[in-house]
Amino acid sequence: MATLIRTLADHSDDVNCCAFSSSCLATCSLDKTIRVYSLSNFTELPYSPLEGHAYAVHCCCFSPSGRLLASCSTDGTTALWDSRDGRRLAVLEQPGASPVRVCRFSPEPTCLLAGAADGSVVLWNVQSLKLYRSGKVKGGSLMACAFSPNGNFFVTGSSSGDLTIWDDKMRCLYNEKAHDLGVTCCDISSHPVSDSENGFKYFQMASCGQDNQIKLWLILFADFVGVQLKYKCTLNGHSAPVLACSFSCDGQVIVSGSVDKCVIIYESSTGNILHTLSQHTRYVTTCAFAPHSPLLATGSMDKTVHIWQLDLKQPCAGNTIENESKVAIEDWSEDDVSAWLCAQDLSDFVGLFKMNNIDGKELLSLTKESLANELKIESLGLRSKVLQKIEELRMTMISVSVPDEFLCPITRELMNDPVIATDGYSYEREAMENWISNRRSSPMTNLPLHSLMLTPNRTLKMAISRWIETQQK
Repeated sequence: MATLIRTLADHSDDVNCCAFSSSCLATCSLDKTIRVYSLSNFTELPYSPLEGHAYAVHCCCFSPSGRLLASCSTDGTTALWDSRDGRRLAVLEQPGASPVRVCRFSPEPTCLLAGAADGSVVLWNVQSLKLYRSGKVKGGSLMACAFSPNGNFFVTGSSSGDLTIWDDKMRCLYNEKAHDLGVTCCDISSHPVSDSENGFKYFQMASCGQDNQIKLWLILFADFVGVQLKYKCTLNGHSAPVLACSFSCDGQVIVSGSVDKCVIIYESSTGNILHTLSQHTRYVTTCAFAPHSPLLATGSMDKTVHIWQLDLKQPCAGNTIENESKVAIEDWSEDDVSAWLCAQDLSDFVGLFKMNNIDGKELLSLTKESLANELKIESLGLRSKVLQKIEELRMTMISVSVPDEFLCPITRELMNDPVIATDGYSYEREAMENWISNRRSSPMTNLPLHSLMLTPNRTLKMAISRWIETQQK
């Protein structure tokens, strides 16, 4: 359910962007101003509006700590503001003085990216206020950008329709023609998803464009394998160009805004439409989720910003499993397991699990062998998918962080069958076997492996088993 709880109508022209920190909401407009509101009651802060740009303000964003607010404008500058008192701290001039269309802080708060209409993209050091790196996209204006969760890579989208992946040295690593008529926005979820084919952790990326589409991608950011981008699916629903898209903080849902005046909320795992909001009277230009509360802001050319309270808990097969503590899982009934299967997009297995009387205790004891021999799941890919979800469920029973030496360097997951490679590092056997089937270099050093021999690391396996036992007591 999505409930409209507040409408902000302080801007005198089109709203171009809105952004949340943990305590504030910032909005910017063609009226040359940035307005800042408190999330406690949505009243405008005493120092708002922020004025100083000579022309329209296209984008605004908060630093990871929320202490800095950046804004960029047609005037060719990106401004830095102190979000505590509204002081303007710096004015950063884009090389070539081209209109700046988009700005984003890196997860590492020292870096700010600014992209302009001439295709230029600049990384600023916000401590020294010096230009760190610069580059340029080919054949179009830079319209969108998003950082990887670790800040080592970023993606840009251009009016020519390209998505380009860069590293933090401003080297172009990958280019994909994504939207025929131009990219308008992109966003990367901070929550990884597993890929059963090779065991890597991918991140979901959404892009939208003038072709009326939202596309979902799986993107791998890894220094030892480079960058990989895989098309996942297209989300349909809008009847006109899509101008904005954004993931919720938990990565479970995606919101989009369009020229068709609608806001659509999708479930990211299935692409199903959860809500369609049609309260705006002109183009929807921006949308953003709050980081620590179920709030959504949408802005429009109707000069308003709508604030929505969301309840996105979706029932599945009549039940939703909300408490995945150790005791609750072991005490799950067969119906609870069925509900969990649905929630994990494994509803095809409900009948099979019920036929075999799989309750919570039985679920946690399932292995590759029992899935194949007892439940007769013939497909290796499906067995891997089910087992991966069960492993994730087991991990919810562990209340503290996993020691880093127990995690496979490839998958970043707790190892079940650790092996030592000839580079001296330990890996999950299946992940390393997949790795060396395609290449003969070390995942950690990128140097050639002198041998493909893998030796069981029994000492590490015993240490992991003992640690798991201590966590489950």
